[in-house]
Amino acid sequence: MVIHAAIRGLVIATVLSGAVAAYAHAHLARANPAAGATVAVAPSEVTLGFSQKLEPKFSTVVVRDASGKQVDKGDPRVDEVDPSLLKVSLPTLTAGRYKVEWRVTSVDTHSSKGDYIFRVVK
Repeated sequence: MVIHAAIRGLVIATVLSGAVAAYAHAHLARANPAAGATVAVAPSEVTLGFSQKLEPKFSTVVVRDASGKQVDKGDPRVDEVDPSLLKVSLPTLTAGRYKVEWRVTSVDTHSSKGDYIFRVVK
């Protein structure tokens, strides 16, 4: 029984450490425009909100059109007031499909990345 208790304790510790490690990454919590959104008015910027504060030197976002061409203004930045926000400015977008690609590193040095699509209709 002592062996079973030790194994059970090891399993529980392993599961809990995996849960803590998974939580340590910055996760996309909100976005404007939202993932999958269809908007009638083209946004002037993309704003991404994460579950943790970001490291500005290692966090970026790019917006591409349907052909894969980068269309943002090339000024990705972590917000100075709220360091969990990542932003990039946009020119006046035409109707179409756009892909937002992000890669961030949280202040605890864990990295994550992702992407999503939004559409502009006029």
